[in-house]
Amino acid sequence: MSHLAGAQKGTSSPDSRDMSLDLTLLLDLDNTLLDSSMDTFLPAYFQAFSAFLEEQVDPQRMISALMSGTRKMMANNDPTRTLKQVFDDEFFPKIGYAREELQPRIDLFYEEKFPTLSHLTRPRPEALELVQWAARQGIHMAVATNPLFPLAALHHRMRWAGLQPEESPFLIVSAYESFHFAKPKPAYFAEILGRMGWPEGPVLMVGDDPGNDLPGSHALGLSTYWINTSDTPAPNGIDIAGRGSIGDLRPWLERTDLSTLEPDFSRPETLIALMLATPATIDGMLPWLSGREQAAGPDMKRRPIPKEWSLTEILYHLRDTEQEINLPRMRMLLELEEPFIPARDTDAWAVTRDYKSQDAGVALKGFADARMQTVDLLRSLADEWKRRARHAIFGPTDLQELVRFMVEHDKLHIRQILSTLEQLGE
Repeated sequence: MSHLAGAQKGTSSPDSRDMSLDLTLLLDLDNTLLDSSMDTFLPAYFQAFSAFLEEQVDPQRMISALMSGTRKMMANNDPTRTLKQVFDDEFFPKIGYAREELQPRIDLFYEEKFPTLSHLTRPRPEALELVQWAARQGIHMAVATNPLFPLAALHHRMRWAGLQPEESPFLIVSAYESFHFAKPKPAYFAEILGRMGWPEGPVLMVGDDPGNDLPGSHALGLSTYWINTSDTPAPNGIDIAGRGSIGDLRPWLERTDLSTLEPDFSRPETLIALMLATPATIDGMLPWLSGREQAAGPDMKRRPIPKEWSLTEILYHLRDTEQEINLPRMRMLLELEEPFIPARDTDAWAVTRDYKSQDAGVALKGFADARMQTVDLLRSLADEWKRRARHAIFGPTDLQELVRFMVEHDKLHIRQILSTLEQLGE
């Protein structure tokens, strides 16, 4: 998915108020950018899918397998397994086929039959106008739809909304092939921001679903704009930043102090979601390492410039830091009263441990395994988040602040991976 489309970004506008806005918009698709009710669309989609494959699988068995696979995706917490992997592992055994046997027929469904479901939706011209305006402002945007569909299906639905994927201003579209968490999990919202390169500045989640769009983004510390024109109270006391139609969003943004939309990533549940999302984000950026893509990726051992690490070196740095720095420090802080935490020079390990000559896939798996130990440890905490320590560089600190430092370290290297991929031509 390309960055801001050149044609849209360069379009002259008669609106003299057009200016560069330091903002990231996470835009839901259904009933936000596209007039489409999942209550109507999903049954029709399931019926069309099962009818298309009825010569291979009994329709009732097919629908049961589809629903079961969808539930598994919604429940997934494993940052090393994409939602497609989770779905396939549940779906194909239930219908009695190997994936390779039926996948060509499924691909044909999305090519030929899925587009005929467009009559169940309607474009929202005001949504298209908003996206075009936001692109002119240089606003970072993502299609933050629940990633339970293949990318091919999402591209069709974007076209139904009047958005052309080939000239898209969106940095990412969340699809089941490369995402690991679903809404309303806070880790989903962390993963999509990670895939965007952790853009700086204010972030706003825009969506209509009070069960999926609002709670998870709120739990991550994001501001939310609710596509809702009624006076219905927000669910569970969520403090929404604004509400209205998608057409109301631009004037609302123009009169809003965007600094009030800065994320708050300080709470324990937020920090856990951020820590969980990092291996998922990296796995999504490097799909060839897990064999999800047949085509080879870039040279994992090549440094884009002599003083910059290669992708392999970055992954081994993350793995060894997690195994030998982060986990031991947290355990020490939990076991001792105000321990002293010495500084360690981990950058030198790239040379002394000869990272560049090793297997990047091994590093990514090792990092994910160690990070899950960290996440499990954090999930077990109650009142320990404020346990104190003395750090050689940061001075007096506590566990919660140390985890925030870990999160910032993650963001730094996610941006580094994206930059390296761009420099290597990916």
